[in-house]
Amino acid sequence: MKEREQFGTRLGFILVSAGCAVGLGNVWKFPYICGQNGGALFILIYLGFLFALGYPILVCEFSVGRGSACNPALAYGKLEPSGSIWHSFRWIPIIGNYCLMMFYTMVGGWMLYYTYLSGTRRLEQKTSDEIADVFSDMLMQPKTMVFWTVLAIVISFAVCIIGLQNGIEKITKVMMSLLLILIVILAAHSLVLPNAMEGVKFYLVPSLDAIKERGWGTVIFDAMTHAFFTLSIGMGSMAIFGSYLNKERSIGGEARNVICLDTFVALMAGFIIIPACFAYGVEPGAGPSLLFITLPNIFNHMAGGNFWGMIFFVFMSFAALSTIIAVFETILSLYMDLFGWSRKKAVFVNFFLITVLAMPAVFGFSMLPEISFLGEGATFMDLEDFLVSYNLLPLGSLIYVLFCTRKNGWGWDNFIQEANTGSGMKYSEKFRGYMTYVLPVIIAVVYLKGYYDMFSSRPTPIFIGWMIFALGLMTFILYVAFYNRKENK
Repeated sequence: MKEREQFGTRLGFILVSAGCAVGLGNVWKFPYICGQNGGALFILIYLGFLFALGYPILVCEFSVGRGSACNPALAYGKLEPSGSIWHSFRWIPIIGNYCLMMFYTMVGGWMLYYTYLSGTRRLEQKTSDEIADVFSDMLMQPKTMVFWTVLAIVISFAVCIIGLQNGIEKITKVMMSLLLILIVILAAHSLVLPNAMEGVKFYLVPSLDAIKERGWGTVIFDAMTHAFFTLSIGMGSMAIFGSYLNKERSIGGEARNVICLDTFVALMAGFIIIPACFAYGVEPGAGPSLLFITLPNIFNHMAGGNFWGMIFFVFMSFAALSTIIAVFETILSLYMDLFGWSRKKAVFVNFFLITVLAMPAVFGFSMLPEISFLGEGATFMDLEDFLVSYNLLPLGSLIYVLFCTRKNGWGWDNFIQEANTGSGMKYSEKFRGYMTYVLPVIIAVVYLKGYYDMFSSRPTPIFIGWMIFALGLMTFILYVAFYNRKENK
């Protein structure tokens, strides 16, 4: 049997894992919801939930990966007790990663396209309406969308085909190092803009009035959900990196480092965006409009705006491509582990497969706008994002936690032994009760609340139908966790 690849350095593992976690949500969502929900007080609540929710799930996923030393789709079958059916969940990481790449490769292409636009000064001296038209025109141009999406796919697979150490690890090290340097430079530049300190106050100064206006329940749930989704946990990418990790360092310490790096990027993104918005009197928003309409308008008002715009979109391209590369590696490892394929063969097949799968999202804005599964105005991208964010991430996380704590799964003893193998920070045995009984309930609440928020405003039959669907998926997971009597020793 071919010896499994491993990371060459500890830093490589941390930066590749953090590269997977660092995504667009760190930039186009976190700064906005932070300022909206009371600034620094929200950050403290968020950090609390990050280590109460995200950290234990990340430790579980890393541990399952290292303990099984195989692709997450095969990990349950390898670690489960004989006769159990945890391997039924093998399809979640497979489906999840393909669903994510069906639209995330397209968004990665957007970042590359806007790097090109900024670098060639094509956004210079445009009015606010003209900049908004650039984004809408891009969405309505299938050839442009296809070209930049395929380019993002080609770049990412070109990194993967070189191998783990020589390709993914080395190149992601460079990308993440440059990303961290660029984000510090951009943040420092924003802080010296006129009126920037008003933005810093909005971002960091605790505002009880803002919290009261939003409501404590809303603020707490916003912090909880963002802490839950920011780390890209539940779909197996972190498990595959765990499977490439040696036993020299404990999982708990490495998971902490990944979370700290991801949080640093999110916080620094706020120092880029919020002060810049206040400097030019622009309302900070969230979502694609922030990146592709609001910020280009701001750059046009700056001295050297094209340069700063290009630097920003290079930073965003690194953030997007590091995630795409990480997910591609998760997909490739499935074919290498399950079928014994070479890395080149797996890349060749998946290049064509993922390119085809990305086309519904690409054409969904122009050629297929009338097709909608989530209601009027929703696109294929919205559907794919819904499947990933509202289903596969929370359900995958719930399964990892149950698998690591239930006796008929991998079991707490096996999990904690794997997590604490090696030098470094140990994961405390005191969290056993919390992870066994409390954390699964919190994940279930986040999952069901997401469905409620998505469909509560729809007609009653549609709302009831989707909630029954959500409860059905939850019921199947709980059936496997609580009624499969085989126990691991």
